[in-house]
Amino acid sequence: MSDAPRNPDEGGSSRQPIWTRPERGSRGPAPAHSRDAIVAAAIALADAEGLAAVSMRAVATALGTSAGSLYRYLSSREDLLDLMTDRVAGELRPYPEADGDWLDAMLQLGRRQLALHRRHPWLLDVSHRTSGIGPESLAWFDNCLRIMEPVRCAVTAKFEAIAMMTGVVSLFARSEATSRSFTFAGVDLAAYPHLVAAFSQPSVPEPRRDLFERTLRSLLTGLLVADRPLRA
Repeated sequence: MSDAPRNPDEGGSSRQPIWTRPERGSRGPAPAHSRDAIVAAAIALADAEGLAAVSMRAVATALGTSAGSLYRYLSSREDLLDLMTDRVAGELRPYPEADGDWLDAMLQLGRRQLALHRRHPWLLDVSHRTSGIGPESLAWFDNCLRIMEPVRCAVTAKFEAIAMMTGVVSLFARSEATSRSFTFAGVDLAAYPHLVAAFSQPSVPEPRRDLFERTLRSLLTGLLVADRPLRA
């Protein structure tokens, strides 16, 4: 998912978004597949082998057809990536109710985003794309704003909070995807006194703390509660 809805007048790709185009061309034989089937096959391929494995040819092979036949439903791989990204965004449903504390509801959304990245690690590879945002992603943004409706602050601050929350989710997801044990074995730390002092301190077990929740709580509170300008 992108960090925020993109204004179509702000540049980027000028091609017509895939969601506004017909399901398939009006010419040619009766369709043997559908966009839904094509997108599902592409997502399964990306989940199993990574985004680099997703090509029109590879998806066509998974469906038992030719790459050329897919161009009756999509005009490019970019269309396919748009549809894949928006399809998995639908997995963020059902959205939490806003009856209780708005901050708790936003934390639930953040956790669902992180779980989504765990199920589909390739999302990290499409987060930089600036193409059109789809209906499921728009629904997610809309529900974030619905949950934050009781917060009396500028709407720009709310959009910043959504973007920052998505950034934190991506950071944690990327950290999990690349995590590996880090060791100073064989390194002479004599020139780094603060590291030496830190490692020389006795290890005291501490209660397990949820760094993700603490980070999001601090971020959202700092952006939306600590400073509440009412100007747009």
